Amino acid sequence: MKRLNYLMNGLVALALIVLFSQCAGKTETQTAGAPAQAAAGLSGMKIAYVEIDTLLAKYNFCIDLNEAMVKKSENVRLTLNQKAKELDKQKQEFQTKYQNNAYLSQERAQQEYNRIAKLEQDLQALSNKLQSELMSENDKNSLQLRDSINAFLKEYNKTKGYSLIISNTGFDNLLYADSVYNITKEILDGLNARYSSPKK
Repeated sequence: MKRLNYLMNGLVALALIVLFSQCAGKTETQTAGAPAQAAAGLSGMKIAYVEIDTLLAKYNFCIDLNEAMVKKSENVRLTLNQKAKELDKQKQEFQTKYQNNAYLSQERAQQEYNRIAKLEQDLQALSNKLQSELMSENDKNSLQLRDSINAFLKEYNKTKGYSLIISNTGFDNLLYADSVYNITKEILDGLNARYSSPKK
C-alpha cells in the first residue's frame, strides 16, 4: 500500500512535467529544421517563459485536481487495507482450525483453503484494477490541465504577440533567462481569474 501512496503523491505534477516537456520538444524539432532562417529572425522575436512548477503549485484548477486525486487514492488505500485485514483474519482462522484438526475431513480443509486462495486472487485483481483506474484518471486530468493552460495561452497571446513562450521546469529547459521575460505571474493570475472552483 505504501507503493500506492508514493505513486499518487505528485503523480499529477510528474505527468504534467512530461507533457510540457513533450510540447517544448516538438517546438524545438520544428525550429531546428531551418537554422539559418531561425538565426536571421531571432532579433525580431518576442520571447517569454513560464515556470511550470509555480503553475502546478498555485493554479487553482491543478490544486483541485490534486486534492480530488489524493482523496480517491486514500479511498482506494482504505478499501484495500480493509479487505486485506479481513483476508488475514480468515487466513489466521483457517490456520488455527487446521492445526486443531477442526475440519471434518481433509477434503473440507482443502475446500476452505481454495476459497481463501480465491479471495486473495480477487483482492490482487481488485488492487490492480483500482490502481489502473487511478492512473487513467490521472492521465485524463493531466491532459485537461495542459489543454486548459494551452487554451489560455492562445487567448492571452492574441494581445501580447509573443513569438515563443517557453515552459521552464526547475533547471531542465532554461540554463539562463533574464527575469524580465518571466510571465508566470501574469499567466497564473489570468488562469485563476477565469477558473471557478466547484467547491465555491
